[in-house]
Amino acid sequence: MQTRPNTMSPLAPGVIRILAPNPSLMTYWGTNSYLLGDGQTRVLIDPGPDLADHRAAILDALPPGTRLSHILVTHAHRDHSEGARALSDATGAPIFAFGDALAGRSPVMATLGDQVGGGEGVDESFMPDVTLAHEAVMETEAGAITALHTPGHMGNHLCFHWQDMVFSGDLVMGWSSSLISPPDGDAAAFRDSCVLLRDLAPHRLLPGHGAAVETPLERIDFLLTHRANREAQILKALRQGPRALLPLTQAVYTELPASHLPAAARNTLAHLIDLTQRNHVVATPELSENAVFSVA
Repeated sequence: MQTRPNTMSPLAPGVIRILAPNPSLMTYWGTNSYLLGDGQTRVLIDPGPDLADHRAAILDALPPGTRLSHILVTHAHRDHSEGARALSDATGAPIFAFGDALAGRSPVMATLGDQVGGGEGVDESFMPDVTLAHEAVMETEAGAITALHTPGHMGNHLCFHWQDMVFSGDLVMGWSSSLISPPDGDAAAFRDSCVLLRDLAPHRLLPGHGAAVETPLERIDFLLTHRANREAQILKALRQGPRALLPLTQAVYTELPASHLPAAARNTLAHLIDLTQRNHVVATPELSENAVFSVA
């Protein structure tokens, strides 16, 4: 159920959500910031955008006499990471993440770079105090928290495994499938990260936007099937003849209004990059967002 911005919502013993006041087409009702623990120190997951009222709401959610020990960031999109530094300055809590905004890109995405555009909402100045490797374990007063490197939506994306639940950032959400916008987004990595999360078999997912996902395995399987179906639709459309990115997107996403097509084109491009790497599609004259694509 949707909550009001900057108010506390208990979700489980030791878990409080504070919703940032940044609703939009891409953020749904806003960014979820989570406070973990019930001791003298608390852990924050995703400080959200750099908004003074949201920062104040997070600080007000700390009971008297308690403090932040960790600020964990799932990924360096501004709606998740931008508020980290000011909150760290206010509390003294260090910032933990996989790395800066370019960290974790696959070799092909690092090579393509500006040729495929992208960079939507990237917090280019983001830099954590502490970098976390895949499966790094943080011992906190709230309990052990394991960082899971889960690129796909973004190269430096982390999920956080705590007790029997996972804070899934923008990898898996219940209200929408993730935007995969190259070079930050990567369809092959997204598929692998979803399989990793499915194999972990968490009992509950707490995403970066929207309500808790109470049936994680069902949701992850749905997303994997959804991506496989989109790939099949792209190949079917290309068998009818070569196409540029936008006409191809229009042929595949027939159910979308025109206002949503630019975002859908980013997902289409992510699939096309993956398909070219697997030698199913050819890009002419070279792989870029302006290429003409055809079946290999």
